[in-house]
Amino acid sequence: MPGSTPLQSQHRSKMAALSSPLRVCRGILKELRAIQGPSYKKSLAYNYVMDQFRKNKVTGERYCRAKQEAHHASHTYLCLLASTRNHLVLHNLYHGKGERSPEEVAGLVGLRLPTQPGGKGWEK
Repeated sequence: MPGSTPLQSQHRSKMAALSSPLRVCRGILKELRAIQGPSYKKSLAYNYVMDQFRKNKVTGERYCRAKQEAHHASHTYLCLLASTRNHLVLHNLYHGKGERSPEEVAGLVGLRLPTQPGGKGWEK
């Protein structure tokens, strides 16, 4: 694409291709650990994810479309978990703090309010 950097095109190609099933499984387990804490291995979600990955593991004599569908579904689930976690982080950062001062709002978007030159006596 014209005007895109090598990093952007590399990111697009990574998004287009599905990563390996092992990497997706590890990613899902990482998200479960972030949600549930250290006892995530005792949860029903952990058992279900591990059962599904074991059931759809490819052997030498078996290659089928169901495996690809399961891989795509797991990749989609990983994306959902990561996006939900990111959404909660952003929601907690920017929402629910009530009324903010103009200085704080300007700081959120990376700006700084101008100071009054000459000193009118009301600024800090």
